Amino acid sequence: MAKMIQVRGVPDRLHRELKRRAKARGQSLTAYIEEILEREVSLPPREDVFELARNREPVDLGVPVSEIIREEREKRDSHLASLLTRQL
Repeated sequence: MAKMIQVRGVPDRLHRELKRRAKARGQSLTAYIEEILEREVSLPPREDVFELARNREPVDLGVPVSEIIREEREKRDSHLASLLTRQL
């Protein structure tokens, strides 16, 4: 059975923006807020995600992560420079 939730003291600015966004999506304010709430609770809590990450086995990449990042940045910078050179 659906339950009712009432939120009091919502600032006018926030209420106007929620109504505007709901209208832009062709939804009622209630439907829009339900969608926001569904999206929020569908995500796992941060603590659970951190716990999963802490409990995973370490991955040996064979090289320091900083080296991989540096190489990828150099590739990106080189690619961007070549694109800029072509446009000039």
